[in-house]
Amino acid sequence: MKKILSVSIVLIILILGFIYYSKIISSPTPQINSLPTPSFQTVTLYYYSEKLDKDETDNILCSEKGLVGVERQISQSNLIINDTIQLLINGELSNDEKAQGITTEFPLTDFELISSDLQSGVLTLTFNDPALKTSGGACRVQILQHQIKATAKQFAEVSSVIIKPSDLFQP
Repeated sequence: MKKILSVSIVLIILILGFIYYSKIISSPTPQINSLPTPSFQTVTLYYYSEKLDKDETDNILCSEKGLVGVERQISQSNLIINDTIQLLINGELSNDEKAQGITTEFPLTDFELISSDLQSGVLTLTFNDPALKTSGGACRVQILQHQIKATAKQFAEVSSVIIKPSDLFQP
């Protein structure tokens, strides 16, 4: 009698297991929605190379002639100009770029992009510089301005750049 009861219990467990397994196999697999693949855009950040910015007598010109474009991949967004300027002022250069003589004084302590406004081709960039790191020698501040303006002007919709407040980048 015990043997029949034991066999019956084992059979019942097997039958229930089979039914449960059949339901799992036959139920539809839930759809997993894949996340959208982020779209990237190549942008150019303009940094500086002193060796490219010299006249025939080896004087540093502090001009746009010393700007060097370095490419970066950036996530596509509605704020691509802001994102690009922010990437520039983060000042991240690769070891290879540094080895080529490319430099930047960015990032500047507490210097930040507050806003941008593009109207009829004129891009107004407003920054905050509570530590006054955008002041200094005429050559230095001119190069910093050139970097920002050249980076912004790569976008077809930007014809000119105004930097605010107007007391930034003063020698």
